[in-house]
Amino acid sequence: MPHISTCEPDSARNLLYDVLDLGKENIDKIESLGILSKHHLILGDKKVGHENSRKAEDDIQAQGCWMPRRVDAVALIVVDALRFDFALEHLPKSIGKRLLLEQERISRRQDSVKNDEMWSNDKRRDESWIEVDDVPPLGQSQLYQFVADPPTVTMQRLKGLTTGGLPTFADISGSFGGATVDEDSWVQQLHDVPSSRRGIFSAVGSKGTGNEELKEDNETDGRQSLVKMAFVGDDTWVDLFPTQFDDSHPFPSFNTRDLDTVDDGCLLHLPRLLDSFGRSARGPRKQNDEKDTSPYFEMLVTHFLGVDHVGHTYGPHNVHMDAKLNQIDDALETIFNKIDQANEVCQVVFVFGDHGMTEDGNHGGGTSEEINAALFAHYSPGCGDMGPSLDITGSEVGEHSEDAFRSINQIDLVPTISFLLGLPIPYANLGGVVPALLPPLYHKFNHTEKQLVEAPFVATALALNAAQVWNYLATYSVTANKLPEENMSELKAILDQGTLAFKNALLQQGGYDSIAFREACGQYKYFLSRAIALGKQVWTRFDTSGMLMGILIMLVALVLQIPW
Repeated sequence: MPHISTCEPDSARNLLYDVLDLGKENIDKIESLGILSKHHLILGDKKVGHENSRKAEDDIQAQGCWMPRRVDAVALIVVDALRFDFALEHLPKSIGKRLLLEQERISRRQDSVKNDEMWSNDKRRDESWIEVDDVPPLGQSQLYQFVADPPTVTMQRLKGLTTGGLPTFADISGSFGGATVDEDSWVQQLHDVPSSRRGIFSAVGSKGTGNEELKEDNETDGRQSLVKMAFVGDDTWVDLFPTQFDDSHPFPSFNTRDLDTVDDGCLLHLPRLLDSFGRSARGPRKQNDEKDTSPYFEMLVTHFLGVDHVGHTYGPHNVHMDAKLNQIDDALETIFNKIDQANEVCQVVFVFGDHGMTEDGNHGGGTSEEINAALFAHYSPGCGDMGPSLDITGSEVGEHSEDAFRSINQIDLVPTISFLLGLPIPYANLGGVVPALLPPLYHKFNHTEKQLVEAPFVATALALNAAQVWNYLATYSVTANKLPEENMSELKAILDQGTLAFKNALLQQGGYDSIAFREACGQYKYFLSRAIALGKQVWTRFDTSGMLMGILIMLVALVLQIPW
């Protein structure tokens, strides 16, 4: 049973063909539109198609493994135990400020639409007319509830956030050390997949054309070492991934009475790490400069722990929590200001809690307070307008599909990160990509199809995600433990409906923002939500009767051991 998704040139094409039964003409259409990544073999100064024989794996260059890479760099900021109300109400300088700016942006856009309608039949324009483009180039932001799966313990949540799987209560012993992640994960993929294959040297940003991927930095020998992953914070990450990070600064996390050591360590190293974050950290390249060999971080993971420890020690409502949240607020503001400077490339920072906390400051179970954390996404100006991604909601299929789009499970971040960074989705992932978190791709390409919009890109991402999840579930059911046949039949029917809509959309000429593509998006997203539900049913819920029977048998055995 294979355990790793591959970045081979035909891996995405084979997934669509073998799992979804898409025909050659369907896949050729997707490739012709630039939606699937183009893989090229580099022989000296000559570029040839991937179908030619090759002598070395590193000779392959691509826009991404499955689909073109969408961002230059990603920063993951884990604020341990960040409840949704903390993010919404207690971080005014960072998250609160950006949400207000986003509301202003939306208001101006709505005013722009109204004025367009008013003046659509009149060439005159009022001198006080204000275009949305006149707004200073600030990054765009989104805040969501981020639903964790029990057990709401940091190590299990980090496993889920990197592999897309559903760790169970049986894994909780790993919280005491020695729980290295062996499953496929985006961390391991970033470590293993050559940077040239995942589009690291493409011109990623709203001003790219999609044809630049081989025009700069197209050398491969020795380049992988210049693109790095950095980590600072809670040492749980290093327990899980001991060798994957190039620049690693773990701090001890076990003493819940220690409110500051981990956070102070993060604040100590963050300025240097941010200085080397993303390609923009290398500065503008002069025309006659030699090749730029300065390294930079395409992934920066920071894990603050103080909020969680304050909760354990004092609870969520006290002066200690206020001081800790103020400290986090200042740190996030510094990070967001850095992201706002990336005007030419697309960079994104995700700030989230790995779990919530109860009113007495604890976590570990499955109550609403424990599973509802916050997810805040902030994008650089170089990402362009996020509107087209936000516009796909599943409404064409029905309320059940809209619910699937609105709900964001923590494991949904896994395929989302994979598509952002041009990686294959981890093999055993059960998460569903979040279209609203993907900066649009369509405007980065010079298409002959002038009507091409974001819907075909989103539909293809969801199709690949659905194929990956079905492939894993079907393989698991055959080789490990058989999954409930009724549930699997239901999933297959939904998957087939999505694929039928996808095929119909691909066969049409023009009109790429059609109902067919949106129906495919809705059906695939609904399939992914039902797949997660099946996973929770099988792997994370208790068999209460079996547990009580086991306890009874243990008690009987204990009584029988007592000498009478």
